[in-house]
Amino acid sequence: MSKGNTFENDLLKLIFNATAIGNMADNAASSPLTNLYVSLHTADPGEAGDQTTSEAAYTSYARVAVARTSGGWTVTNNSVSPAANIDFPACTGSSSTVTHWAVGTASSGAGKLLYSGTVSPNIAVSNGVVPRLTTATAITED
Repeated sequence: MSKGNTFENDLLKLIFNATAIGNMADNAASSPLTNLYVSLHTADPGEAGDQTTSEAAYTSYARVAVARTSGGWTVTNNSVSPAANIDFPACTGSSSTVTHWAVGTASSGAGKLLYSGTVSPNIAVSNGVVPRLTTATAITED
């Protein structure tokens, strides 16, 4: 079942920009999230997964915090993209191929997986490589 286009955009703004949906939802929890955490994955974490499912594990890897604001995420036309490139820590050992990325609620550990998508082209991570998601990386709400 489809959502209306306006609601799809409103939902993304609530999640990524902490913008209330009038008469329906707000961000007034006792301690709302101020950041979302972007992770890299070597396979699709799937809808049943969490932030650790197939998560990259190269030496020096860490999730990246992105502010839950319009300065962190751009929401337009039912799509959300990082407002700036997201650079992950440079690999200092081991290697892997990043095929997916995800957005979740925790800086480490299982965390709730909110959205995930493919990385195209895949990123071959090896010593000295700084994995980057650009502002062209997008999530579309259908």
